[in-house]
Parts: sequence; C-alpha cells; structure tokens
Amino acid sequence: MQGKTYLVALLCLVKMILYPKTKIIIASGTKGQAMEVLTKITTDFMKNYGWGSENLRYEIEDWSTAINNPHINLKNGSWLKIITANDNARHERANIIVVDEFRMVPLEIVQTVLKKFLTAPRQPNYLNKPEYAHLIERNQEFYMSSAWYTSHWSYQLARSYYANMLKLNSGFFMCALPYQIAIKSHLLDREQVKDEMSEATFNEMSFAMEMGCMWQGDKAGAFFKYDEIIPNRKLKEVLYPATCGVSSKYKKVPELLQNERRIISLDIALMGSKKHNNDASSIIVNSAIPTSSNKYIGNVVYMENIEDIRGDDLALKVRRYYDYFKCTDMVIDANGLGLPIYELIADDMFDKESGVFYPALNCRNNKLLAEKCKVPDAPKTIWAVKANAEFNSNIYNLLRSAFQQGKINLPISEQEAERYWEEKFKEFKSMEKFEKYEYLHSYLESTFLIYELIALQSEQKGTNTRVWERSGMRKDRVSSMAYNYWVQNELEKELAKSNRLSFNPNDYAKSLGKLNHKPIFY
Repeated sequence: MQGKTYLVALLCLVKMILYPKTKIIIASGTKGQAMEVLTKITTDFMKNYGWGSENLRYEIEDWSTAINNPHINLKNGSWLKIITANDNARHERANIIVVDEFRMVPLEIVQTVLKKFLTAPRQPNYLNKPEYAHLIERNQEFYMSSAWYTSHWSYQLARSYYANMLKLNSGFFMCALPYQIAIKSHLLDREQVKDEMSEATFNEMSFAMEMGCMWQGDKAGAFFKYDEIIPNRKLKEVLYPATCGVSSKYKKVPELLQNERRIISLDIALMGSKKHNNDASSIIVNSAIPTSSNKYIGNVVYMENIEDIRGDDLALKVRRYYDYFKCTDMVIDANGLGLPIYELIADDMFDKESGVFYPALNCRNNKLLAEKCKVPDAPKTIWAVKANAEFNSNIYNLLRSAFQQGKINLPISEQEAERYWEEKFKEFKSMEKFEKYEYLHSYLESTFLIYELIALQSEQKGTNTRVWERSGMRKDRVSSMAYNYWVQNELEKELAKSNRLSFNPNDYAKSLGKLNHKPIFY
C-alpha cells in the first residue's frame, strides 16, 4: 500500500513489536486526523491479514479508539497514544513522535511542545549490562503531510531534511509519494483520476499539492501574494443559514452594531455549459465594523458557491439571505445574466416554501436601474456593478490593498476551525464528516477563495491592471469578494464624510475648556 497513513501505521507496529518498551505519540492539529493511524491498525491490520492479523492481536494487550483515550498497549511494554498538538500536551514523553499533517501544526507547538517529548531514550533491559551500555538509541521524529505553499515553514523543514539526507550517514530521510506511483502500482485507478480532473469543481492547485506532492509558490505575474493574505485569516466565528444542520444554539444572527454595514455580494453564473464549466455563483456576507478612525474593517462571516441554479431560485436565495443575515447593503453584477436577477429582487417576491413576503429593494447607484423598480419607496440598498476594464482594475487593486493593510478578515483555516469546534462543542468530535462539514463550510470556502486569489495572473494595460484566471481555474469568489470590498470602500467614504459634517467647532472648543492641559497644534 502506498498511502502515508498506511506506511506510518506499519512503521509504528514494527517499531513497537521489534523494540520493546517503545513509546510512540502521534500528534496532529486535530485528534481526529491523528486517529487515522490508530484506526488503520485496529480496523485493517488487526482484521484483514489472516494469520498475520492473529499474530498481531497476540502482541496487543489492550487498545481503544475512544476519543478521550485513544491508544494501543503491547504486552512487551511498548505503547502508542494519540494527542492533539497544543499547549495542553506539554507533559507527554515519548521515544518517537509522529506529526500528522504537520503543516497544520503551528511551528511554535512543534518546537516548544512536541520536540520536548523526546527526552530519555528507550530503556530496554540489556542496557543495564556494561557491555551493551553504548547501544543507547536516539529518539526519532517523523513528519508527514501533503505539500503546501513554499512560503510556509513546513516547506523550509522539508528542504532541510532533503539537504541533510544527501549527507553521508546523516540519519535524515525524506520521500514523496505522488499519485502516479499509486497508478503504476495499481493502487489507484487512472480513469478515476481523469474523471476527477474533468469535473467542473476540479482545482488544479489543491490537486497538485494533495495528490502530486508539488509545493506551490507565488507564480510569475501573480497579482495576489499568499503571504499578504494568510495573516488576515483571523475569524473563529462565522454565521450559518437557517437551513443548515448546525445546532440552533450557534445559528443566531447578531444584531447590527452602531454604524455596522452588513454587505451581501453576488457574482452570478447560472446553468453551466460544456464550454464554460468553471463558473459558479458566489455569495459572500461581509460584516463591516467601523473603527474609531472612521474606517471599516471587513469580516467575511459567510460564503457559499452555487452551481447549476435557475435565475429565480438564485434571486430568492439571495433575498432570503439579505433578510436573514440582517444585511444593510447588497451588491450585484448587473451585466448580462445579472440584470434579470436584479429585476427580480427589485420587485416584490413571495417565498412559496416558507410563506414569507419579501418587499422590493431598489438600486442606489444607477439611475436607469433604479427606474426599473416599479415599487414606490422601495429602499435603495442595492449597489449595481457594471464592470469595465477601468472598474475591474480599480476593484482588484483595492482588494489587494485591503489584504496588505489588514482591512479584511477571513475565517481561519478549516483545520484550525475543527480544533476550535472540538473545544467549543463537545459533541463535535463524534460527528460524522458530513455533519462536521455543516460547521466548517465557510472556513473551507475561505481556503478556496485563497486558491483563486493566488492563482490569478495579471498584466499592466496602460493605466489599468488586467487580472485573469489561469486555464481551468475559477475566480467567482474573487469577483464577489472584490465587489463586496468595493462597497465597503464606498461606505467608508460616506462614513468619513458624515462624521466631518457632524463636527461642531463650538462644541469642540467647549470641550477643550474641560481639559487640564492646552491642546498642541502643529
């Protein structure tokens, strides 16, 4: 078998059986991830290998896959246990550590917690004899992961292992197991891989990292830089739609803060086509919170991508979300397919499923589109985008600056989110994968947004910047995010203007009299 989980599980068994009193700890960002090695042993090796399985079971004294104490104890004194890689594990000790998906474990935890497990070496009885005292074994570290980005610390660790491996008798080893090896060894079906690559949802970059063992760096001509985006992944909390399977305890939508603007954006694609199979409609909800300096900090609290949907169904979904998430603004691409969506939302809508009536919304920044709304006094909360080369150049430059300046916060990674929910909600650990997905959806969408961002290419065309996706890639989420931030930027201008107009110099002069010191003017 080729999979890294299979090989590491086999390694652990060999070490524990042939080297009595071996202590092995398998650590990962989430206990569920590290559990895969243990379950490989208990559900595969112990059951599916005939006589070999019987011999293995004879070696094992007890084992458990219970989430609160996953372990295997051998009769010869060796043991294996599973832990979550965090500060709470500082008391552990081991002869071997295995860090699963190590790229998702903070470097500080690896250096200050996991490596500290490796204190005393294995102590077999023969070391008590003077003639064998020199045979003390060195403790070992094993790291396994799919590839990731070259700017990440995990890439530097991989490079150092590779460089050290080339030195004679260094004790370092590194290898990659791309999907081509599995195909050649008849462990993976070639046609299955080809079908996956032909799907509309296929992501070339994530496939190259996960299956091809190919580390990804910023491409030549890339407009967005990975290092400029990642620091903005800060949000632990996101919002959830009413229809999802998340516990009602966590679905409450908070009331608006003072001057908060909640912006829902929509980049539109309807029924897919064979010619353009990389299009989807992207919905993003941004909670823009004002600062004391009259700036907005955006917080992406919900994301969803939708494929193959009718225009009236899409319009109704966005209108539902507008009310449910307590949005104050909506931005729609009103070119082409977007125009009939706008027209539907600019009219009264009745939801047959829920029996809810949604009043019309009107356009606030385009007079011609505003006149299409036939409902008197409909609130003007829709921002219509009529994109051209200059507008696209502006919004992409704005979005890049927003990431550079920390003016947009994205949800944390799905791995960090899984750890967060395991600590917040005790039932989460025992959920099925499809149930966990309901909680992790927006965190995953944030990762896909980053894939799209860093895959974009650019070139300067006169005073404008042209940005486009590489063949086979998408930019639905990027477009929706760019529209959304453009509105945030426009609202920021309005906020600053309103605060300037509300400034009263007489009130300010009176307030100075209450101070114990005179103001200093420059």
